[in-house]
Amino acid sequence: MAAIQIGRVCIKTHGREKGLKCVITDIIDKNFVLITGPPKISSIKNRRVNVKHIQPLDYVIDINRGMNDEEIEDAIVQNDLLTELQKS
Repeated sequence: MAAIQIGRVCIKTHGREKGLKCVITDIIDKNFVLITGPPKISSIKNRRVNVKHIQPLDYVIDINRGMNDEEIEDAIVQNDLLTELQKS
């Protein structure tokens, strides 16, 4: 299992959003990734985080780089992960 990949659902382990779930939207380098909640689902805005501050889960959503939050929300609904992402 590739732990850090685009579309992987994760839990934030540090910071003000600790305990909230998010989705990896892009990989910057070996230390940083871009994540989003999206904000309507788990209130995490699009931001850069250190990979040490997230914990990957077993869920993967089929998304591409550059997708906006609405498209990611649609992918979450299609994969029946809406209730899973809203849990904290």
